Amino acid sequence: MVKIRLRRMGAKKAPFYRIVVADSRYPRDGRFIEEIGTYNPLTTPVEIKVDADRAQAWMKTGAQPTETVKALLKKAGAL
Repeated sequence: MVKIRLRRMGAKKAPFYRIVVADSRYPRDGRFIEEIGTYNPLTTPVEIKVDADRAQAWMKTGAQPTETVKALLKKAGAL
């Protein structure tokens, strides 16, 4: 199954996430199909950048967003 999920980047105690489309069998920070956005929880206000067109296209073809990514997509206005 293809999922839209977060991929953790950044240093220890300083997380930065990329929103990626990946097969659910791959590790969290491993191989992915496409990067569709970023999420930085450390800035004020929180910085969310998402390619809404690509996110919609992936969801139409059956990709399932995780709960966290679904909330981020709603906040960014991509859902």
